[in-house]
Amino acid sequence: MIPFGTHGKARRLAALAAAEEAAHPTTTTPSQAEMQARLQVFIESRAIWCAILGGLMGLVVGLVVFWGERVVLAESEYSGDSPAVQFYASIVGGVAAGVAFLIGWSLNTRMANLWLGQRWRLRQLIDTLALVVVHSSIAVMAALGIFRLFQDAFIGLTVDDLAGAVFCGLVGAVAAYFSFNSGARINAFTLSTILASFMASGVLVSMLFAENPFWWHVMFSELGTGQAGSTSFWTFNTTLVVSGIIITTLTAFITRDLEIWAEHTRDKLTERIQRRQQEAAAASSRGKVPLRLRATAPFARHLWTPRVMVVRIGMIVMGLSLAGVGLIPISLHHDAHVVATASFGLSFLFLLVGIPYWLPGFPRTFYLVSYLSAAGLVFAFTLWRPVGYYNLTSLELIGAAILFSWLIIFVRNIAAQVERVRQVVPQSQLGGTDSEAAG
Repeated sequence: MIPFGTHGKARRLAALAAAEEAAHPTTTTPSQAEMQARLQVFIESRAIWCAILGGLMGLVVGLVVFWGERVVLAESEYSGDSPAVQFYASIVGGVAAGVAFLIGWSLNTRMANLWLGQRWRLRQLIDTLALVVVHSSIAVMAALGIFRLFQDAFIGLTVDDLAGAVFCGLVGAVAAYFSFNSGARINAFTLSTILASFMASGVLVSMLFAENPFWWHVMFSELGTGQAGSTSFWTFNTTLVVSGIIITTLTAFITRDLEIWAEHTRDKLTERIQRRQQEAAAASSRGKVPLRLRATAPFARHLWTPRVMVVRIGMIVMGLSLAGVGLIPISLHHDAHVVATASFGLSFLFLLVGIPYWLPGFPRTFYLVSYLSAAGLVFAFTLWRPVGYYNLTSLELIGAAILFSWLIIFVRNIAAQVERVRQVVPQSQLGGTDSEAAG
């Protein structure tokens, strides 16, 4: 449920935007620009309210828990039996981030990306739960890390109950503010950045809590075994499963934008072929289209038609494979774990190598980056086997760096292509994308 009469106001703003679009279907009018600005102000004001409530929640929790105590920022060998702000602040941050994201996400599905609320209900539920876990986890891990850093910087520092409560309030306010904005303005680029941050922080926490300090002599999957300890086991595998779900969610955003671009590309291709045939027929003495143009038209259509579904399937396979790696630890079933890992790598390589064929019309520099990424993966694999220059952990690090670098570049190129389409195509003909208001 969204407080402060948000649903009603959101519906009024969305209805006003629709009315403006119906009145001016072929141009971007000043009233439309004003409507977008009002939506942004509306989102920002609700983000501030969420920050205030998150801060108050943290302040109350801190006063109740720390009343009459001197507390440390984080547990250490010098802290003794004193309560730690780190623990309670991380809980406050996780709760505030999760609730605030839900409010912002609900607004997003009603005001900006309306298509998110029109999908299969079970899919909506899975995506929502995964995104809540991501935002809460990032808030928890950030609080744990920051308070640990400051406690190590100021060894032996303690604060009174009021200061401890203020720290909890600050964490709650910051977590609520940024999580609400993330939910209300989420798009493919921000989601890819969140995914990278979540995976990096989750794996880092798994490494820090691993009971076997020499896990890296084997591979990252060693963190997901019982030998690494229960904390590392659950953190690592949960991170992979949730990240796999987020990749499928990201795929929905990416394919939504790609379909806008692909439809425009197919229309332009048809117009270009028809224009050439008409010009050739007009120049011909017999007034007929030359056989050469009629023969090459199907080939041109095949070569230059975008294949968005192939990209979608490839990315969904990547997401499901990554989730499978987390669901089937290597200690549970070695062969199934290896198959899931190999499926992830091969599907990514499949996208990289075939991207000029799957998405013709993208910049050539993007194709170059894709081929360089594929070559980098193959070269890194060769250094592992058969050269034996490093172990599997190093290969996995290089692969993750290539994956997220390429993914961010891919998302930015999609955004550039869609923006170019929006400059030349009336908004009413874009299939109701409704994504501008999300920022």
